[in-house]
Amino acid sequence: MDRTLRLAQYSLLLGLLILALKAGAYRLTGSVALYSDALESIINVVASGAALLALSVARKPADADHPYGHAKAEYFSAVLEGVLIVLAAISIIYSAYQDLRAPKPLEALGLGLLVSSGATLLNAGYGMYLVRAGRRLRSPALMADGQHLMTDVVTSGGVLVALGLVALTGWTLLDPIMAILVALNILWVGGRLVRSSARSLLDEAAPPETQALVRRLVAEYAEGALEAHDLRTRHAGRLTFIDFHLVVPDHLTVGQAHAICDRLEGVIEREVPGSEVTIHVEPEGAAKHRGVLVL
Repeated sequence: MDRTLRLAQYSLLLGLLILALKAGAYRLTGSVALYSDALESIINVVASGAALLALSVARKPADADHPYGHAKAEYFSAVLEGVLIVLAAISIIYSAYQDLRAPKPLEALGLGLLVSSGATLLNAGYGMYLVRAGRRLRSPALMADGQHLMTDVVTSGGVLVALGLVALTGWTLLDPIMAILVALNILWVGGRLVRSSARSLLDEAAPPETQALVRRLVAEYAEGALEAHDLRTRHAGRLTFIDFHLVVPDHLTVGQAHAICDRLEGVIEREVPGSEVTIHVEPEGAAKHRGVLVL
């Protein structure tokens, strides 16, 4: 099993532990803010399970029905996670509104805060690790999972501050007010996550710096060719698909043109991890005198 799948498994196990801790803190106190925190942890568990499933599918090799592989399955997980975050926010706002109308006394705040603090520290450590690992492994599912955990940390921090103030002042209305603020924060994060994943499902181009790198590599390593044009890129999970037209002199043989393409594919795939390169060779008369001129 590769590292990405292992991290997704650990995320699911941690999510179950965090959920148990936060649910316990809510049961101890009856706090709607801690309820909002626990509800987000339920979403974490569901999302982690979806991420694990998506990563398993994404690792399947290309086949006759999916000649470009299954890497985009990771984006469906990220979209699902964003949608679940939005639904959780709506549920939290409803519960907080009910509590504003009929405030309830809170119990065992000290113990509840202690339990929730421990869960928050665990989330913070693993969330930061997942975001870094997801970026390094080029995994949208892991990055979405890590970002959600970090959102959970912000949520929990706000809840802890609010409940600490309740304990000091006795003003119980701070509890539902903080729950609503938490819901608005995770609603914003969930919407951003959905938008980001949707753009990737629509074959968003690689970042400008990646495109600039490809152009530079073509200019430096396409010796024997004349120019390259119509460069196109798109992301699919951890993969980046790159294709362009390469114009070669008419006197080159097929074998010589093929050797130039092999050299280019090798250097691009080495310098752009996870890339798959397709080059369309064209004769000298097809030159457009734009794009990348070979040095």
